[in-house]
Amino acid sequence: MQSDQYSYIPILMQFILAVGFVVGTIIISGKLGPKRTSEIKDKNFECGIESVGNARIPFSVKYFLVAILFVLFDVEVIFLYPWAVNFKELGIEGMLKMIVFMALLLVGFFYIIKKKALDWE
Repeated sequence: MQSDQYSYIPILMQFILAVGFVVGTIIISGKLGPKRTSEIKDKNFECGIESVGNARIPFSVKYFLVAILFVLFDVEVIFLYPWAVNFKELGIEGMLKMIVFMALLLVGFFYIIKKKALDWE
């Protein structure tokens, strides 16, 4: 083996260890875990509050739209951090690229405001 291939051995070992740990934990918990079930143990329990009704209640599409928009704009803001850290090294070219990026971000933001995607009715 060449010396470049030797550098992958720790990665392979870590992968085998991780997979072995997961498989071993699943097998051991299935064999050694408690087997007693009852109606009270099988009942759904969430934060000390008794479950009432069906868990499949419909949510408003607005909820999911706001959640997706939040994630979208949050990820776009993450791109600002490396730019701010390397602001001086990027120079005027980096500044122009960031202006284009921010302009596109603002166009999208004004579009969702115009479509009233963030208005709760």
